[in-house]
Amino acid sequence: MATSSGKSKSPAVELEIDDKVVRISNPDRIYFPETGATKLDLVEYYLSVGDGIVNALYERPCMLHRFPTGLSGEKVHQKRVPNGAPPWLNTVRVHFPRYNRNADELCVTELAHVIWAVQMSTVEFHPWNTRSAAVEFPDEWRIDLDPMPDCSFDRVRRVAHVAHEVLDDLGAIGWPKTSGGKGLHIYVRIAPDYGFKDVRRAALAFAREVERRAPSEVTTTWWRKDRDPAALFVDYNQNARDHTIASAYSVRGNPRGTVSTPITWDEIDDADPQDFTMQTVPARFAELGDLHAGMDDAVFDISRLLEWAERDETEGVTDPGGDD
Repeated sequence: MATSSGKSKSPAVELEIDDKVVRISNPDRIYFPETGATKLDLVEYYLSVGDGIVNALYERPCMLHRFPTGLSGEKVHQKRVPNGAPPWLNTVRVHFPRYNRNADELCVTELAHVIWAVQMSTVEFHPWNTRSAAVEFPDEWRIDLDPMPDCSFDRVRRVAHVAHEVLDDLGAIGWPKTSGGKGLHIYVRIAPDYGFKDVRRAALAFAREVERRAPSEVTTTWWRKDRDPAALFVDYNQNARDHTIASAYSVRGNPRGTVSTPITWDEIDDADPQDFTMQTVPARFAELGDLHAGMDDAVFDISRLLEWAERDETEGVTDPGGDD
């Protein structure tokens, strides 16, 4: 239930979400210039996909991409929950070895946490691939199909099918979604038995197998300047520590408000990422529910991928970014 309060030109709105109350200030501020969507529209979008966004973020450290004055203003990448957050907000402490610093990051366990973040001008949610119970041990392997500037989305589609074939050969279940941009992401649930370095090694071994099967379309070349601008980069480095990508159901910070949206494998050949927006995804979610809801029941053991990695390393195939 929403009620208005205050006497300003754009009165605040109070939302009752389960047993929490979140006050939305400046609800009429336009966040998305192309569509005219406001801060309150963004709130209502996240409410409409509540089960999906909570499932995507559940118990994960989460970096927030904030736009305090809308997309036309400054973008803030925020790791630390600010002082003055409500006492019911859930956080998790993470350590950054490179800087020898800690940060208490948002750790979503209920929808009110998401809406609080939107009140704080968050548009995009970028969770870690670990959970609060084992922050140093990923339980999510992320396959990022990242097209270079001249790479067509038809090529992204073709490579997605190759990735699906490799996953099938491994006995792994992949859960695709649009990136909200020009690429696709595929998630695989894994047991939290290995650290970031091993999961990244496994991801690189997988990427190289995809490259072997589609050498004219795929690259795993580390340095961007050395990649074919028409190729698709399988970005294994998204599994490195403190690397994050937009979650399922996260709105992206672009003028149209596209959404990183779960899709089925059968949809890949016809799906256009630009069709999934704040305006279209709520009805899709109401009809289909959360297409990633079964991920926790499909846990994959990456040990075979680590065998592939060891084989590649024995053959002298090195990883120039291994110390990243």
